[in-house]
Amino acid sequence: MIKEAIILAGGLGTRLRSVVSDVPKCMAPVNGVPFIHFIIIYLKKEGVERFIFSLGYKSDIVIDYVDKTFPDLDIEYVIENTPLGTGGAIKLACSKVKSADVLIINGDTLFNINLKDLSEFHHTKKADFTVALKEMRNFSRYGSVEINNDYSIRAFHEKKFCEKGFINGGVYALNVNSFLHEPLPDVFSFEKDFLEKNTGKKKFYGLECEYYFIDIGIPEDYDRFIRDFNLIFDKSKYHKKDTSDYATDFIGETFFEGLLSIITD
Repeated sequence: MIKEAIILAGGLGTRLRSVVSDVPKCMAPVNGVPFIHFIIIYLKKEGVERFIFSLGYKSDIVIDYVDKTFPDLDIEYVIENTPLGTGGAIKLACSKVKSADVLIINGDTLFNINLKDLSEFHHTKKADFTVALKEMRNFSRYGSVEINNDYSIRAFHEKKFCEKGFINGGVYALNVNSFLHEPLPDVFSFEKDFLEKNTGKKKFYGLECEYYFIDIGIPEDYDRFIRDFNLIFDKSKYHKKDTSDYATDFIGETFFEGLLSIITD
């Protein structure tokens, strides 16, 4: 099991500014609880022990919240003074990783896959990179990912309308040494300059995962997550529990227990 995770939370969130204008995207409130809280609780429940936050825009807001809410976490903060792109952010954060492999999570996406399964798959394949794939229908917001019969990645495709296909779910396992030994600049796109250029050359794999997925990067999906939150809350056996420790207890128990109820219905 890979027990270190990089959380990418340095983006400006320009597409979400019409509804969330004064905080980083990962701090967008959901019934008073920042979205990043869901990600941290999920990673803790999955067994992650060390957290590396890749931050940029208004990083002090994230640091203040995480330090106060999760004082016992093993945390390292990496801050971009200027935008580095997704690749540059990951490269900088990887300099703080202590283990051979690391999990990478997008700070605006919740895809509650089984991280033990992803880790074991990544290690079994001796992969340089493994991505959790989500099957979707009738979509155009995302590019698609094509895989071979052995789950190796055949191609990453540009955004276009697709009736059915797999998308990059925003959860990765990455071999740190393999990545850092690439001759990459300090500022670059992880998707374009590393993944697409090395497909077929390096050991890239995709693991199909059937779990809840949400990307709050646009107002419509941010609003959808708030609606989902209320539905999940109602499904949970804990929803009538009286607690003064609202954020930690409610999110830690109610949200993910309710989510499991929906998935298994």
